[in-house]
Amino acid sequence: MEAGCLTVQKLKQFITSSNINPDQMKNSLIISLCIFFIACTQADKKAEKTVVKRFFAENSFWNQPIADSAKTDPQSAYYISLLKKDHSKQNFGINLNRYTIPIYEVDSTVPFVKVGNQPGFNFRHYPDFDRMGVPIPPNFKPSPGDDQHATILDRKRKLAWDMFLVKKDSLGQWNSCTGVIVPIDGTGVLNKSDFPVKDDESIHQYGPSRAAGVPSFAGTIMYDEIKAGEIRHKLSCALRFVALKEYVYPAIWTDGNFKGGVPEGSVIQLDPKLDLSRFNLLPGELIVAKALQNYGMVVVDFAAGNVLYGEGLWIYPDKSWNGLLREWDGGISAIPLDYYRVLKNHNIQKGGDRVKDFFQEKLKGWEQN
Repeated sequence: MEAGCLTVQKLKQFITSSNINPDQMKNSLIISLCIFFIACTQADKKAEKTVVKRFFAENSFWNQPIADSAKTDPQSAYYISLLKKDHSKQNFGINLNRYTIPIYEVDSTVPFVKVGNQPGFNFRHYPDFDRMGVPIPPNFKPSPGDDQHATILDRKRKLAWDMFLVKKDSLGQWNSCTGVIVPIDGTGVLNKSDFPVKDDESIHQYGPSRAAGVPSFAGTIMYDEIKAGEIRHKLSCALRFVALKEYVYPAIWTDGNFKGGVPEGSVIQLDPKLDLSRFNLLPGELIVAKALQNYGMVVVDFAAGNVLYGEGLWIYPDKSWNGLLREWDGGISAIPLDYYRVLKNHNIQKGGDRVKDFFQEKLKGWEQN
């Protein structure tokens, strides 16, 4: 029972001390006991914590907290020094309105449609994605920004349709550059053997929608988690200085273009001993910061900055990040990069996408930063 609830003994003492005859006392005691049990039941219900269902199995890599014994990578200080040289001059921020992931929940009433391949690219869908089709909801709208990510999930079927560069063509048909179906009760880690990717190729040519070959919705900051008061999984992030042709689990590939950079798949942790009250964090930002301390964030992609991803809410008229999270004007971005570390990487894999002019242009001049 709640510590604040009256005990039966206290009720008896109260009634005994009053000028009430035995019959009145009996009735008063019964009424008081009824009120007591109702009040305490309601208090217990209020005290119950809302637990938001996580993506992937309970034993998934994404759902494991960082052990107290986790070691720091020998290159951690150098990696963090690279992050400080980012052209944006920013610490970690959160993409909330552009270049992030909208996650649409559907049920069996939503019909399946064929999603074509985006013309003009050599990226492709995984075969199962085309055979099954995609349950596109009426309010479907990919993320604003050039990447145009989107994920559709069906909790009853336990599947998610993950896409990158999603657009409608002139005939009103949806097309996407990539497409892969991910079990949301599985490991959350794709099998590299399922994708015959070769060195100098992009994993996007075979279906996955993240350059690291992980589900693009994995590690997203979800609105319902913030409202519930707790995030119980690793987050995902992207960096400018991701390593050329080096990656670690859970990544199965990389688009990194910086030699000696941070391998995709690396886990970055905010100092778990850091006193978060030192920073002017909104309640939602405090939840994110605690997740970064307890679970960390996984490097999953290249970006023109140090970014995390919050669920895209533009389709929900009753949901907003206002007052909960900020992108770059305070919040998480107020925490200096010195308070982060890269956990020790094991079994670094070699291979990845080729050097690209676009990425090299984004890296140009970093030495002077």
